[in-house]
Amino acid sequence: MAHDEPLHRSLIRDTTAYFAYLLFMTTLGPFQFGFHLAELNAPQDVLTCKKTQLEQSALSTSLPHCIPMNTTQFSVVSSVFTLGGLIGALSAGPSCNRYGRLLTMRATTVSFVVGSAIETFASNITMLCFGRLIAGLGCGAAIVVVPIYIAETAPPKEKGLFGAFTQISICLGILVTQLLGYFLSKGNLWRIILAVAGVVGLVQLAGLSLVPESPKWLAEHKSPQHARHILQKIRGHKADVDAEVKAWNIDATADDISEEEALLSAPPGSHPALNPKAATQSIGIWDAFVHPAYRPAIIAVVAVMFTQQLTGINSIVMYSVSLLTSILPTTASLLIVAVSALNVVVTAVCAPLSDKIGRKTCILISIAGMGTCSLLLAFGLFFGVKILAAVATLVFVASFAFGLGPVPFILANELVGPEAVGATQSCGLAANWIATFLVSQFFPIVDKALGGHGKVYFIFAGFAVLSGSFIAYWVPETKGKSGMEEVWGKRDARERME
Repeated sequence: MAHDEPLHRSLIRDTTAYFAYLLFMTTLGPFQFGFHLAELNAPQDVLTCKKTQLEQSALSTSLPHCIPMNTTQFSVVSSVFTLGGLIGALSAGPSCNRYGRLLTMRATTVSFVVGSAIETFASNITMLCFGRLIAGLGCGAAIVVVPIYIAETAPPKEKGLFGAFTQISICLGILVTQLLGYFLSKGNLWRIILAVAGVVGLVQLAGLSLVPESPKWLAEHKSPQHARHILQKIRGHKADVDAEVKAWNIDATADDISEEEALLSAPPGSHPALNPKAATQSIGIWDAFVHPAYRPAIIAVVAVMFTQQLTGINSIVMYSVSLLTSILPTTASLLIVAVSALNVVVTAVCAPLSDKIGRKTCILISIAGMGTCSLLLAFGLFFGVKILAAVATLVFVASFAFGLGPVPFILANELVGPEAVGATQSCGLAANWIATFLVSQFFPIVDKALGGHGKVYFIFAGFAVLSGSFIAYWVPETKGKSGMEEVWGKRDARERME
């Protein structure tokens, strides 16, 4: 592709209908993450029995219209989802390295279906918590394995763009659940919101039957010839895949003809017998962390993932309706729908920027915007300036979507070699889930302890300054670089290993 070739032309040339299908079906996992993250935001007052005048429900069931709970109990119900996510993220790295990306994604769909069913029919806090815990397991695993799968199947020159689809899907999940919440936050109709996630899980489970294993994983663990055949199918029969196959550093022509013919007839998702010659040893989480060559990358990914959450985005996603109702009593829910839609649009529009101006630049601009908007939102809520609070909320989310939303999911695949991608992604997503737990559990408690009125956003602004400074110093730029040696630089790598 020429350097100045328009993006739309390269996309038309490099993107096949089959790859588009794989992208859609696999990103239903991150969609579930966004959906479950925000599913209790809009119906919070109805679900917790804070609204005393409930509208008549269209559902005729024996289940209660609401589940009484106070602020602390609701925080537990919200945050238990992140505990499941943490467990799922830590287990997904070893799982997708050992058993493959595809089998791990299939396992996540079971969590989506079972967890959503338990939530939908919950009659008490314990059942609701258990359902969200199970759903969290799948979501935690999904946002580890899906970015890896996309990175290993996307056209090489558009990895940054397609890598952003993880975050775009998360944003779409948030938007859909906020829209459903806007219309269904009455009576016991909120149960329909929870049931929708189960239906999406069933659709993904069926759709994954036509999704193949990652060709790169197959090349490293099983059969290079099968991997080449799958890659050719993803790229199109006329595409030249020699450069990509060569980048695997595995002999994809060593198998005999009879084996090749057998593999060419294998259905999508089938796994041939293990090929010891092609297998490469994966690095576990602890081994990666203690290894001086991988530790800098893990620190970088963990720092960026912590920053993604501790700058406060989920205070908007999970608690914005109740937060803004104090100054926008009639329009808070509608504003959050608009915020969620803006999140999707900005994430999609800005997706190509990480391939143009760089991953690190996008992240730093994003942090600066969020830190500034945290201050403005704090002042707007404290002094009751409605327009300032509304604009600050919109720009806050737009700043997040610019870089800190999509880019962190790309970094783990670019800062280390393939043998340590699973471990690094798991460490990063574990940090992400821990930070998400801290925000979801303690945001309403800290906000209440500080007297409300947005004072908690001064804390988010301070963290933006600290984290932005560290990322500017530590995290390298990965755009246009191949291999961890080139990313870190020989001199820099030696200094960090010492």
